[in-house]
Amino acid sequence: MEKNTIETKVMEIFEHLHTHPEISWKEIETTKYIENILKENGCRVRTFTDCTGVIGEIGNGKPVVAIRADLDALWQEVNGEFQANHSCGHDSHMTMVLGVLLSIKEMGEIPNGTIRFIFQPAEEKGTGALKMIEENVVDDVDYLYGVHLRPVQEVENGMATPALLHGAARHITGVIQGEDTHGARPHLGVNAIEVGTELVQKLNHIHIDPLIPHSVKFTKFLAGGESSNIIPGNASFSIDMRAQTNEMIEKLTTSVQEAVQSVSDYYHVPINLSIESMMASAIVDPQAQEFMAESITKVLGKENLVDPLITTGSEDFHFYTLKKNHIKASVLGLGCDLKPGLHHPNMSFDHKMLIPGVEILTNTVLKTLEHLTK
Repeated sequence: MEKNTIETKVMEIFEHLHTHPEISWKEIETTKYIENILKENGCRVRTFTDCTGVIGEIGNGKPVVAIRADLDALWQEVNGEFQANHSCGHDSHMTMVLGVLLSIKEMGEIPNGTIRFIFQPAEEKGTGALKMIEENVVDDVDYLYGVHLRPVQEVENGMATPALLHGAARHITGVIQGEDTHGARPHLGVNAIEVGTELVQKLNHIHIDPLIPHSVKFTKFLAGGESSNIIPGNASFSIDMRAQTNEMIEKLTTSVQEAVQSVSDYYHVPINLSIESMMASAIVDPQAQEFMAESITKVLGKENLVDPLITTGSEDFHFYTLKKNHIKASVLGLGCDLKPGLHHPNMSFDHKMLIPGVEILTNTVLKTLEHLTK
């Protein structure tokens, strides 16, 4: 398969994935489509009985270098209609990782060691990587790489960063459990809206080390019904927390729990909290970052190599290194004129950057294997 043929195939793959989005844990047809491509290109393939996702392998034995892509699309309103939508670029991530397979197969001789292609479900839920870890997908992995498109505000078109320093995130839901009372008799109950207001004030007064970026805020609060003469005793809410380190997100979680408990005690009303999802902050290996930087320089030129990027977003990729600390990892951040931004329903990017992305990742995987087998 010549270079022009690979480029054509890569674009065909992207077009298919882009026009067939599927939401988290329901990436059934996406899994089948990728499984077929893996098998057509000589991979040993593994699927799962209780979840979506697919693993492909070429080569044999140690070392094991893996590259991961995320399968799922977002569910969001697009032009007035709710639908699955690849506004986070996962269609491009899958395409580039498949492009790595096509490129390596074209070389004819597979290097010593194993190259593992991990197509992981449910990144947007923050639970897909944890499921792959539970399935022992990365137990023997030495180096692990990923890729994520970057918005134009972070990395300009034609440039790339060898490491994305995502922060940690945690999402908490809560329920205030009281009883409704008559609007004329507020003394007979507790107004859940007043409890919620107090909670907002408590969260605003959480003070932790200001040198480590962090934030906590309400993102939803629902109370009351159609009757304006009823004081609501019940309410539900959501809290979004962000922090640049895994240690800080733990401190922030403890502070939120303490604040909620103090309001609960003051108003004598139960407030139950549940952690709905979480993301780990980046743990980047210097050698993995260096391999990626060398590959960016080779493909795009030194002038287009950007320093490691601290970003306010989060990625469940980093659970792999948090839970399996033997893994050396880094995530490529690819500048591709992405506008207006990630998760925007009408997100667009320069599709021509898919090919340089493939080349950078291919070079990184091969460079890593060469280093490990010297």
